[in-house]
Amino acid sequence: MSQESELLDIANYAKALRLPAIGANFADILAQAKRDGWSHLRFITELLSLELTEREARRCQRLLIEAKIPRTKLLGEFNLADSSITTETLEFLVRGDFCDVATSVVLVGGPGTGKTHLLIGTLVSLTAKGKKVRYTNAATLVNELHEAQDDHRLSKVIERYQRLDVLGIDELGYLQLDRRGAELLFQVITEREEQSSLMVATNLPFSQMEWYF
Repeated sequence: MSQESELLDIANYAKALRLPAIGANFADILAQAKRDGWSHLRFITELLSLELTEREARRCQRLLIEAKIPRTKLLGEFNLADSSITTETLEFLVRGDFCDVATSVVLVGGPGTGKTHLLIGTLVSLTAKGKKVRYTNAATLVNELHEAQDDHRLSKVIERYQRLDVLGIDELGYLQLDRRGAELLFQVITEREEQSSLMVATNLPFSQMEWYF
């Protein structure tokens, strides 16, 4: 059997086993292994490592798409010089380990203070760590909950939000919510309490957020 035939068989096996990175890169890695004198163990390790790396990259990309983030903002691009945010707070968000212990984060400030940048940047960072997150603003979320309640789908929608590692709610307080909307939002928040993290960006002082939290 020729090498070309063997490589074709490997590509077909990799496709059947859903190992696209190995199928696409096997010939190149084989050539490098022969050139550099790799052992069989090193060769297999490199193949599996490549497949795992690309699988994780695809998963992170899928998580980023599912997060429904409207525009990309990175924490590394945040300008501390123009903000009252401390280096320690930024590092806390970069680590992202608050979601491992179901701790919530509230970003409070007026327009132009970088709340949305920090919120989105943290969510983007968390998708790179394999976390399931979702961005929404308060008005959009309340409208979704209104429609779900009217269509008798509210429990399913709330359950979907419960499965997230972090739910990010932007612009809380920018629009006045009616009592029904506020109660629906409160329900989403309380269902996640002590189970998974919440991130909120708001212009409301803490004294006016007691109703939600």
